[in-house]
Amino acid sequence: MTKTKRLLVLAIALMTFAISSGAKTAVTKKSGGKLPNGASVDLYTLKDDKLEVQVITYGGFVAAIKVPDRAGKVDDIVLGFDDAAGYYENNHSTKASSFGPIIGRYANRIAHAAFTLDGKTYTLTKNDGDNTIHGGPNGFSNQMWEAKEIKDGVELHYLSKDGEEGYPGNLSVTVRYTLEGGDLKIEYRATTDRPTVLNLTNHSYFNLSGQGHGNVLHDQLKLNASRFTPVDEHLIPTGELKSVVGTPFDFLKAHAIGDHIDADDEQIRRGKGYDHNFVIDGGGKELTLAAEAYDPETGRMLTVLTTEPGVQMYTANHLDGSIHGKQGAAYQKNGALCLETQHFPDSPNHSDFPSTLLRPGGEFHSVTVYRFSVR
Repeated sequence: MTKTKRLLVLAIALMTFAISSGAKTAVTKKSGGKLPNGASVDLYTLKDDKLEVQVITYGGFVAAIKVPDRAGKVDDIVLGFDDAAGYYENNHSTKASSFGPIIGRYANRIAHAAFTLDGKTYTLTKNDGDNTIHGGPNGFSNQMWEAKEIKDGVELHYLSKDGEEGYPGNLSVTVRYTLEGGDLKIEYRATTDRPTVLNLTNHSYFNLSGQGHGNVLHDQLKLNASRFTPVDEHLIPTGELKSVVGTPFDFLKAHAIGDHIDADDEQIRRGKGYDHNFVIDGGGKELTLAAEAYDPETGRMLTVLTTEPGVQMYTANHLDGSIHGKQGAAYQKNGALCLETQHFPDSPNHSDFPSTLLRPGGEFHSVTVYRFSVR
């Protein structure tokens, strides 16, 4: 065998090994712009042969998820803004929307912005009428995170100081975003030096047709949830775990999101559509299927797996076209679907809900996988 042939055989062998072992995620870093207060924001791009994800260090926002449709056309399928300043300005507006950030310390709502722990009552910042939502106005989505590149992704870190937004304890939080074979994996870890409560999630708004492309009412949705947590008029759980059977909340078999979104149902009226926590069947321990969403038009499919016990289904009921996002797109009502993996809303005030208590010496650990495919 000549030297040239040997080199050719070696090159083919190396290519075969690279294909069989899976393409490595390329991670690049560049400027994500500046905030109005002058702070510089970094933008990390994670890319493999199936998926591209962008993350910024302000708020840990997932700023883009780019995936192909069944014809190979690539679109960005999450709502958001063209630069970090857009996220900052939206965070500080009267119509603030959480377009993809890390939510904490407590995702979703806590009634009356207060909870009692070990006999002491803690008062939180109110930003949802009499309640607090998503950690308060200066929660994790409005903070700068330290970042470093890791294998197949990026790791963000934030130290939430004792008393921030009323929550006790110095809380050290690490969030990792990694890609693997069409999966976006988000892994959360946290420790504290005082007893506290914690509920972390990502709050991406998905439109599988592409951000700004119509509504999601035609999307087929399946939820692995036989029960949901009904809410009162302030969207606080009543404490009941109600069967979905015979209600507009039955997504045990896939059907269009819009089939019952205008049903004559008290819970639908209270949420102005879907804005409810679903109890994942078998959830809360190992990585478990939570949801599957499918866009018949593009063939894109999103599968959500999580170690969390619940998932909040939200159909962007508050959007009305007044918020203009990427490339100037006007975001309309029902223009996206949120699937927020979480512990239940207001758990600190419901002793029979899965606990969100974190004590010194313990570690919060949670994993959610967003899997993208076509059919």
